[in-house]
Amino acid sequence: MRVRPAAYLRTTLPLDLSVLGELDSGRYHSIWMPDHMVSFWPDSIWTPEFTDLATVSPSPHRHLDGMAVAAAAAVLTQNVPLVTSVVDTVRRHPSLLAQSALTIDHLAAGRFILGLGSGETENTVPYGFDFAAPVSRFEEALRVIRLLWDGDGPVDFDGRFYRLRHARLDTEPYGGRLPPIWIGGSGPRTLDIVGRYADGWWPTGAWSPEDYAEKLSAVRRSADKAGRDPSAITPCFIQVCLVGRDDAALAEILEAPLVKSFLLQVSAEVLRKAGLQHPMGENWRGYQDIDPAVLTRERIVEFLDQVEPEMILAMVPHGTPQHVARIIKDYVDAGLRVPKIMDYGAMAGLRYTAQSAQNVRDVEDELMTLCGDVS
Repeated sequence: MRVRPAAYLRTTLPLDLSVLGELDSGRYHSIWMPDHMVSFWPDSIWTPEFTDLATVSPSPHRHLDGMAVAAAAAVLTQNVPLVTSVVDTVRRHPSLLAQSALTIDHLAAGRFILGLGSGETENTVPYGFDFAAPVSRFEEALRVIRLLWDGDGPVDFDGRFYRLRHARLDTEPYGGRLPPIWIGGSGPRTLDIVGRYADGWWPTGAWSPEDYAEKLSAVRRSADKAGRDPSAITPCFIQVCLVGRDDAALAEILEAPLVKSFLLQVSAEVLRKAGLQHPMGENWRGYQDIDPAVLTRERIVEFLDQVEPEMILAMVPHGTPQHVARIIKDYVDAGLRVPKIMDYGAMAGLRYTAQSAQNVRDVEDELMTLCGDVS
């Protein structure tokens, strides 16, 4: 398949659906819609003291339901595929996911892709959901979805997490084609699950082109072992980067508290491989340990004081749009085909937020030029 970028539709307030016309114009491979209860940004630093973004939004957690927004986007677009990135299998029962996916796919006339993941602490534990054994629960949820989609009549199932008794889902798929399932994940067990179940994949962390290639190879080995076509799994990635129009802008971006806070999403193990110590301690697990409501101001200020620019720079592509595009091209050479370029420089403040959309378009344009006829 040809290399084409994906677009992101924000599912936070204020919701702007007016951009859908532009995103449906043919430029993008697909539109991805996140599904969260809360964001990664700690409440304690979402204040004007730390960021002027807090002067225009009272909270970083004004999230809307990703599946509902996908349904709205389905009737407001005509061409581009729509992807949830990602819905977890903890907060929603797989039977409801199976039905909702078919529903949205009918609204979208066959353009919906069900993006799934095993979940995150911050979106589950505060709400009383059982987050034990999330990967095992995830795999079982996939089995239930497939049983309901593929079953001819009532389905019985006795699992560790789910039980079905004479359960049926007689809604036929749009055009006789089931919605594809894309999976987000990076752990060894999840990569194996991707190969056995998924039609598309993006890692929750790939910190170099070599890391991406290694994970993609694991997915393809699993697919081949399961008797599936490895090349039929679409390789994607949400490519976090920092785009600065010049060195001075990049240096200023790197000092912004919310940009520094990106490091909370990175595990100590990953940072250690880059020869650096994580400010949150040697056992920090990255996004799985984030609970934005309980990370106190004191703890975050201590963390911010210890974050050095090289820690961020070691984790994400950075520089001018042209330079960032060249780095992402290395991921393309490693197998990536659908990149979503996410400029975290937008979190440096209102001034940089205003420039970020153009930065991303410039990276996309340069990347497409570099890729040429890569397929």
